This record gives sequence, C-alpha cells and structure tokens, in this order.
Amino acid sequence: MERRFEIQKNKILQEAQIKPQVFNGMLKRLEQFAQPFVNTLKRREQKEHAHTYIAGLLSDLKRKNTESIAYRHDLDRQGLQRFIGSVPWAHLPLLQELARQVGAEIGEDDGVIVFDPYGQKKWGNDSVGVQRKWLGRPGMVDKGQVGVYMGYAYGKENALVDTRIYLPKQWAKDKARRKKGGVPKNISYQTRHELELDMLNNKGKYLPNAWIA
Repeated sequence: MERRFEIQKNKILQEAQIKPQVFNGMLKRLEQFAQPFVNTLKRREQKEHAHTYIAGLLSDLKRKNTESIAYRHDLDRQGLQRFIGSVPWAHLPLLQELARQVGAEIGEDDGVIVFDPYGQKKWGNDSVGVQRKWLGRPGMVDKGQVGVYMGYAYGKENALVDTRIYLPKQWAKDKARRKKGGVPKNISYQTRHELELDMLNNKGKYLPNAWIA
C-alpha cells in the first residue's frame, strides 16, 4: 500500500471507535433503512431476493457470492443469481432514493456536488469498458475500467450518490462485445462530461448546493 493511503487508513481506523450502545436495535434500524430501496422493486420475488442478498452481505460468510448466500438461506442458487446477474430491474429509482435521502439528511444550501472519474486495473477482455487508458488510482497507463462518480459534501458529512461506467467508443460500436458483456441497448457512447451532466440532471434537484466541482 502506498504511504499516503497507509496514513489515511490509519487515521480512519483511529476515528473508527464505536460505543457498544450503537448496536442496540441495529437490525431494526437496518431494516428501516433498506425498506425504501426495496420498495422501489416491483415484483414480490425481487423484494425477497433483495432482503436475502442484504442479509448475506452482512453475514459472517467468508465468500459472499450469490451461491454462498443462497445456500446460507437454504435456497436454490439460480433464483438469486438471476436476480443479481441477468433479470432486468430498474436501478435508477434506487439511486434516486439514495440522492433524496442524502439531500434530506445532510443537505445544506452551501453544499458541494463533486464529480470525479476513478480508474482501476482490469484485465478481462469481456469486462465492460476495459481498454488501455490512464488510470488515476495506480497512476499509470494500463488496461482497466473507468467509473465516473457523483458525490455530495457539506462540512464533515459526505456521501456518494451516483456512478456511471465509462464506455469507450470501441466498446460502444462493438455489438457482439456489448451483447456478451450485457450492455443495455439504450446505452451509447458518452464523454465523461456528458455522463456527469446526465447525473446532475437526474440527481441535482435532490441535493441543495452552491458549488459543483
């Protein structure tokens, strides 16, 4: 780990001291937190899968994939795998609910909306958006994926509210590759600035702000 990240990590760990009473009623609070997001799903089985998946992610399973989570709940793995990997469901209402909650909980008139691309190494040719490019995280040109993120910050509070994967022109024009990677037909090539403006148009109304960075 780079020295600058090691320093930041140690600082975060020093501040991460939780009082025992914080855990009182935690499961009930978690259920209340998750419910508005689960409610955006339309079908009953989708809502059931969402509860199962969240419980699995918070469990003591060593490998938290859909197969392990399904077996922990004595379920057939295919239903949960289809829910996560292949059955289409609208994710935008979940992100809108997230932005609404962030704006309601920590929003202030002089808050800041922040956009930032983030690149990480990824070698699989079938991984969506992979190509050789400048990757900010490792600080080098290499094969990888780039995501564009929308965050909100005010004072000591901050949160991520949206993200889009950057789809290079070569990917956007390659029908066979798109189909294999599961890229929806309505997704076309957009520059990073166009992705940012799209997120701003969709989520900005929930986030009071004086600055966009």
